[in-house]
Amino acid sequence: MNKTLIMALCVLVSSSVFSKDRLEVYEDYDIGTELMMMTTVKVDPNMGDIYLAGLQSSWVKAVKIQKELGFIKDWKIYGSDLPTSGDFNMLLVVSFENAEDLEPNKAKYQKFMEKWSESDEKMSNEISAKYPEVRTLTGEYRMREIILK
Repeated sequence: MNKTLIMALCVLVSSSVFSKDRLEVYEDYDIGTELMMMTTVKVDPNMGDIYLAGLQSSWVKAVKIQKELGFIKDWKIYGSDLPTSGDFNMLLVVSFENAEDLEPNKAKYQKFMEKWSESDEKMSNEISAKYPEVRTLTGEYRMREIILK
């Protein structure tokens, strides 16, 4: 009798908690237009400062130009407080206002290249060639906000 009563109570509680077994887009939640491109990186132990120095002269310089030109919303680098755990220990994140900002655009490319010199390109290529010695890219993600109502 007690087992039956407990099971009935569990079913009653779970049915009220899960009153809806699936949500519907635009009815129960919205999808944001802002996009985040995230690259997960596994930086080798004791190589974080070396990797960041390389990023400063390559990736960071490029995203700063893109932000200055209004091509991206923002950029960030996140590092793990626990650098030797998990599949990655650093995130490179670039935020875009919307998907249109990701489309190929000749005019934007030409504006960027006006600011990105041949010496910048040469230095970036030299730095990037050494990245495999200190890090491994473990994933790339395109994320959108989900706004529950």
